[in-house]
Amino acid sequence: MRIAVLGTGVMGAPIARHLAAAGHEVRAWNRTRGKAEGLGAEVAASPAEAVTGAEVVLTILTDGPAVDETMQRALPAMAAGTIWGQLSTVGVSWADRLAAQAAERGVLFVDAPVMGSQPAAEQGAILPLASGPEEVRDRITEVFETFSRGVLWLGGGQLGSRLKLVANHWIFVAVDNAAECIAFAEALGVQPQHFLETIAGAPFDMQYAHWKGEMILKREFPPAFALTLARKDAGLMLAAAAEAAFELPLLATTAQRFDEAIGLGHGDEDLAAVYYASSRLDGSEARPGAGSEG
Repeated sequence: MRIAVLGTGVMGAPIARHLAAAGHEVRAWNRTRGKAEGLGAEVAASPAEAVTGAEVVLTILTDGPAVDETMQRALPAMAAGTIWGQLSTVGVSWADRLAAQAAERGVLFVDAPVMGSQPAAEQGAILPLASGPEEVRDRITEVFETFSRGVLWLGGGQLGSRLKLVANHWIFVAVDNAAECIAFAEALGVQPQHFLETIAGAPFDMQYAHWKGEMILKREFPPAFALTLARKDAGLMLAAAAEAAFELPLLATTAQRFDEAIGLGHGDEDLAAVYYASSRLDGSEARPGAGSEG
């Protein structure tokens, strides 16, 4: 299948690589050309060049404005009936706006933000939350399964972007909670790893807590999901909730704590660095295994 990938950053690069390795004819574009090279795909000089003749176009960019800017250049070069799989996390308002732009051109829009961070993308194990026209379901599923652990098909409309916000709410508040628990343990003189040992294997255990908790214990935060991007998504979630006249007090607090950690200089680190919003440390010193339990 002829596929264009617009955006070959942290998530888009492994997606393009998996598609090319599976034998698809892939053309890739990225604002920084070097990031589109070495993926097994033909490198395009512009979004319009990338999508010309493509059967499927995938966008995996930072946010709604970035997708909009790119597609303003790409949509005029896309034939009616082309499938546009929108994989970025853009929120409710932008998903609806982009779908309307696609409809004006006769392009078939599939709203499919993906669950999973960079390690999952590299392993081909992300999960598209897909919604769109039923007639394209089989074709786009074939494409998505090349780089995912499956596809969750939700029906018509832009339900994917809505579910992505719900799922990210769960993740963000859970990470903030785990970080606060570790900082609380340290404040009480408890070895924080004993907290993780306490929840291990229990009904209230969570694998994510151990992954992010290990980062916190080591004071090492390689960005699987950068804190600044998490804060962007939190803003989308709060905006969608406000539009629906629904309150998210837990998320509002987490967003504030994201801001505090970013203000301490941890924006480019993994979102587990929200720990510094609770800790008595600011990141300038390290105390792995802190605490004096016993």
